[in-house]
Amino acid sequence: MLGIASQHFREFGSASRTISGYETMNMIRKGQIKNVERGDILGQIKFIKKLLALSSKL
Repeated sequence: MLGIASQHFREFGSASRTISGYETMNMIRKGQIKNVERGDILGQIKFIKKLLALSSKL
């Protein structure tokens, strides 16, 4: 069936990275990251921007 989006992962590695990303976002949202408080949306955004800036330099 061409044209229909797949509802599953084709490779284990892709699934693992996606789940890791979800878990990381939940940890940030719950305030489980040092110096990033729960409910501090702006602080969470700044933290994620720093992470993305670091990963782009790798």
